[in-house]
Amino acid sequence: MKQIVTLEEAIGLPLAHDITEIRQGEFKGAAFRKGHILQTLDLDHLRKLGKNHLYVLKTEDHEMHEDEAAEALANALCGNGVGWQDLPTEGKITLKATRDGLFKVDVDALMQFNMQGDVMCATRHTNTMVKTGETVAATRAIPLVVARDKVRNATEAALLSPTGVLRVIPIQQPRVSVLITGNEVFYGLIKDKFESIITKKVRELGGEILEVVFLPDDDEMISEAALLQLEKGADLLITTGGMSVDPDDRTRHAMQKAGIQDIVYGTPVLPGAMFMVAYLGKIPVLGIPACGMYASRTILDLVYPRVLTGEKITRKELAELGHGGLCLNCKSCTYPVCPFGK
Repeated sequence: MKQIVTLEEAIGLPLAHDITEIRQGEFKGAAFRKGHILQTLDLDHLRKLGKNHLYVLKTEDHEMHEDEAAEALANALCGNGVGWQDLPTEGKITLKATRDGLFKVDVDALMQFNMQGDVMCATRHTNTMVKTGETVAATRAIPLVVARDKVRNATEAALLSPTGVLRVIPIQQPRVSVLITGNEVFYGLIKDKFESIITKKVRELGGEILEVVFLPDDDEMISEAALLQLEKGADLLITTGGMSVDPDDRTRHAMQKAGIQDIVYGTPVLPGAMFMVAYLGKIPVLGIPACGMYASRTILDLVYPRVLTGEKITRKELAELGHGGLCLNCKSCTYPVCPFGK
């Protein structure tokens, strides 16, 4: 139950909520914390903040204070790799990554949580790479006092998620073999540009280049090279070139000869429409089209981190990337702080 009292009447009583102060360009936070025993010397400060009355709060059995509610909500939302330590501030708790990895959001469960009303959770985009300690989400009860039923319904909606609404999955650090195909490169007609680009992207996420193999557009040679890399211990194969519909582009056909399964060719992402993902046994095979040579960011940047978590990439996962899958080719690339892949 909330009771409004004048400042003078509140002297000697504990504040029922934080009192926020904003000084433009300097400070935004709590001038007085919940529980502070109001003293006479506080009155002038409160008046400068525009306060002439305060709430004295006594919650009923069916109600929760915003801070108590925020803790319950945070606990329900956090899955593996996400947590919180700081006490609520103005009824809000910031959730942070407790390990490096790929941040995942159960988007449907999050929507059900936010559908309850009087509670909220805002997150970073799912499939975002994060570091330990980085903020990934924030949650709060919106009113000062919230019905326990609202909080219970929201936490139950969150706990229905089989994986946890928010989680961070550690990524593998694979040994990657790169097969660079194409007669024009193999026979020295043009200079290869793929090797340095792919090597950089692999190393950015902690992977190791096991070997880079240059091959002509020959089904037998490409197939044999792929199988040999598996024997050498490759955890992942990346093939470059040979992904178009040109009859001289043989990479897809050669990899089928090697025995790839669950092949998905073509994506609703630009750059990267002719991308391929498949599996040679349990080993992922990623086929990068020519766009990988000249575009700063492509479909590879969206899919590769997910592959490193062990996620199986199917037509469904690729189809979902159509929404937000258009790179704007900005003069100054700011990925991942941009709309691409979001």
